[in-house]
Amino acid sequence: QVQLQESGGGSVQSGGSLKLSCAASVSGYPYSSYCMGWFRQVPGKVRETVAGIFNSGVSTYYADSVKGRFTISQDNAKNTMYLQMTSLKPDDTAIYYCAAAFGYCDVAAMVGFGSWGRGTQVTVSS
Repeated sequence: QVQLQESGGGSVQSGGSLKLSCAASVSGYPYSSYCMGWFRQVPGKVRETVAGIFNSGVSTYYADSVKGRFTISQDNAKNTMYLQMTSLKPDDTAIYYCAAAFGYCDVAAMVGFGSWGRGTQVTVSS
């Protein structure tokens, strides 16, 4: 079982930056064994994948819409994942969720993610 807590959301102007954090409380297995991901959702729309990190933090995945602007990372000693967001656009406005998967995961398809945080709001104004 993994408990997740996001932080770092807020309001920023277009072109600005924010850094999100996702602190995990894990039991039974080391944090590095989990596949972790960031996802976002605009109310009334489908939740979409933003980025993922897996294979003990060696491998990463980014949605095309954020590639080159967002960077995902994790600190295994702190059981924490980060999402550095730069060059933010109004289209990035959403609730951002972190999620964890143990064993098989498909970040792009959002498969395997059984533990979710409550989300943090990111608002980008033009």
